[in-house]
Formats: sequence, structure tokens, C-alpha cells
Amino acid sequence: MIIGLLASFIGVGIIISVLSKKSAKADHEKERNFWARESAANNVRRKSLDGLKYIHIPLEQFPTEMLSEDSDIRECVDIIKALSTQKIVNLTGLSNTDLKLEYGTANLAPLSEYDQNYMVLVRTLQQWADKLMESGCVEEAIPLMEFAVSIETDVSRTYYQLADYWLAKGENSRIEELIQTAEKLNSTYKETIIRNLKEKVWGDVMNL
Repeated sequence: MIIGLLASFIGVGIIISVLSKKSAKADHEKERNFWARESAANNVRRKSLDGLKYIHIPLEQFPTEMLSEDSDIRECVDIIKALSTQKIVNLTGLSNTDLKLEYGTANLAPLSEYDQNYMVLVRTLQQWADKLMESGCVEEAIPLMEFAVSIETDVSRTYYQLADYWLAKGENSRIEELIQTAEKLNSTYKETIIRNLKEKVWGDVMNL
């Protein structure tokens, strides 16, 4: 019996050793590929940024005067207005290496700025929408979230609040549009957003 247990322990030890070696080899290969791409990226010359999909903020469509006495809303409006004069690009999911390979090392700084502007934009749009909804101004909040979806935000709350709004309106088909947008996202939140949107639709149908 002792010999059997010993053989089992040895067998397990061999399996663990083999798996550890495979994992170490895979990690080494992954690291080698990363540095190879990084080396190549650092040698890419500057390319034109004219072809980027720059985002224009339609301030005229937003309720910039609504509840302006609220300091939180006023801060959101000020941020959005300031961003409207800046260059904004959705580069979600792209690493610095990806950006350098595509546009050149010299463009990394401005591209990082454009992407940061985008992240501030989608977060602020949702914060603004939240404050409006908390104050009972639901209809005024909808254009903010619809615009955020149109520029492919990955702020999940934006999708869920719009879905709840359309479900309440009986416009379940509009959620399919949200799902289609979510399917195009280059984000780690993509699958979670899609799954929850589908659950909202199916749950609503089952409750009829």
C-alpha cells in the first residue's frame, strides 16, 4: 500500500513538472514575441494621423443649461465643453506597442492624449446622465448615453440604463441595436455587456 501511494505521489510530481515546464515555455515564448513586436514598433517612422476617426461632440444636442445650479452637473458640462475643443479618438483595446506599430513611435504621445480624452468623455457623459436621472430628468439624459454608445463606449452602465429605458417604453427591439454596437467593442467588458443585455431581453420576454 505504501509503495502504491509512493508511486502515485511520484506520478503526480511528474505531471506537475511537465505542466510547469510547458507553462514556463509558453510564458517565455509570449515574452519573446512581446519584445520582438516592441523592437519592431520602436523603429516605425511617424505616420499621418489624418485618417483617425476623430470624435465631434454635438453640444447643441445636449441639455447644457439643464439644472446648471447643480455643482456636479455644472462640472460635467464644463468638462464636456473643454473636451469639445480637443482631439478625441477611441483607441480602446490598443496597447502602446500596437499604436507605435500602426502610427510610429513619435505619435505615441498625442495618441495617448487623444485616448485619454476619450476615456474622460465617456465617463463624464455617464456621470452627467446619472445626475440628470437622479433629478428626474430621464428624457434629457438619454441623448448623452445614446451619443456615448454611438462612439462605442465600454461603460457598461450606459448600455444597461438605455436598455432599461427602452424596455420601460416597450421598445425591446432597440436593445438589439445596443447588442450590435457591443459586439464591435474592442474591450474586455464586451462579453459581459452582451450577456447582460441579452438577459434583460430574455428576462423581459419570460415575464410577459
